[in-house]
Amino acid sequence: MHGAGAEGLPVDLWLAIVIIILCVALAAFFSASETALTAASRARMHALEKTGDIRAARVNRLLKSRDRLIGATLLGSTVVNIGSSAFTTIVLVEFFGDRGALYATAIMTVLLLVFAEVMPKTVAINYPDRVSLLVSRAISFFVAIFGPILVGVEALVRGVLKLFGVDTSRRHSILSGHEELKSTVDLLHREGGVGRSDRDMFGGLLDLRDLEVSDLMVHRTKMLMLNADLPPHELIREVVEAPYSRLPIWRGEPDNIVGVLHAKDLLRALDAWSGEVAEFDVEKLALKPWFVPDTTPVQDQLQAFLKRKTHFAIVVDEYGVVMGLVTLEDILEEIVGDISDEHDLVVQGVRLQADGSVVVEGSVPIRDLNRVMAWNLPDEEATTIAGLVIHEARAIPESGQVFTFHGFRFEVLRKTKNRITSLRILPVGLQAFGNALQH
Repeated sequence: MHGAGAEGLPVDLWLAIVIIILCVALAAFFSASETALTAASRARMHALEKTGDIRAARVNRLLKSRDRLIGATLLGSTVVNIGSSAFTTIVLVEFFGDRGALYATAIMTVLLLVFAEVMPKTVAINYPDRVSLLVSRAISFFVAIFGPILVGVEALVRGVLKLFGVDTSRRHSILSGHEELKSTVDLLHREGGVGRSDRDMFGGLLDLRDLEVSDLMVHRTKMLMLNADLPPHELIREVVEAPYSRLPIWRGEPDNIVGVLHAKDLLRALDAWSGEVAEFDVEKLALKPWFVPDTTPVQDQLQAFLKRKTHFAIVVDEYGVVMGLVTLEDILEEIVGDISDEHDLVVQGVRLQADGSVVVEGSVPIRDLNRVMAWNLPDEEATTIAGLVIHEARAIPESGQVFTFHGFRFEVLRKTKNRITSLRILPVGLQAFGNALQH
């Protein structure tokens, strides 16, 4: 021995104990750093970097070379774990002889598991952003120091993986950027960080890219139109009674739309004619109708509305047959939800019942029902709830028929000709609960 300490222990044993404590502390540091940096929010770090936070800028640089970062933390952790185990073995062998190796294995397993793995990683996973900012400078130093070694390790790893047909040069994401954003917001909503209305608004904005005008339009069966052949006083009365400011005008047959009348233009004309309607010609006041294909992407239609500075378009199919109409308000409602004013008609399309079921008109869009009830019925194959039932049933059901799919029970309440006009929908879980109560 090379001298003794205050407690009679050799100086080199004291040094070994200090090294062991230092190695365990470094192992905890590397474990916490790896966990925190891999779990850190890149969006938050980007926002902090824009405000001038130098630590966030360092974190972002580390995350850009994630492979190098993980390699540095693993290398550091491996070195200090081996070092702590080796020195612990030396110390315990000095006291207990050959049995010291067994004691060292048991003691270091507990120490490293608790103090170098579980504890630091628990702290890091609960405060990833805060810990990432705290360790960014030190980890950047270690990444720079270990750089040459890591380059060789990365080359070796890529070579071995290539032998097994794994190409690490290309990164394939299962989800698109839009899908990742939606999933993130939905997860934050479930965790309580984002309100339902905010989630729906954000989701509606991202969904615009997947929608066509036919998904949002007001169907022709619900369009309120004016017959240009009516007497002037009847036309004026219908405009006054209508809850809308713009109305399509047809002549001869409903498919022959000749213009769009704006209530404000009618008021100006009546004011100019001092209320005289004898010479009233509705077609002269009407704007030229704007026809758009039903397959037009909603994003393109939104840009077209803004560019043309008009908020009303007639939707036609590939044969030029009128399918419905779409307005700028329809697109905005897809993002922010229903926009109602004092002149809107209140349509009772969805009525919640006392037993937990919902009575729904067949023409209610699936997307609107999902938003109101926080459901997740599929809308890829059908636009309305009646269309979904017909698609799943592979036939036009009769009144009284009951179907169960997608976790819901659908009962057809009313049918008019070939149209389902009313349904009762009940989540299967509520139905099972109700049956259990009856027994």
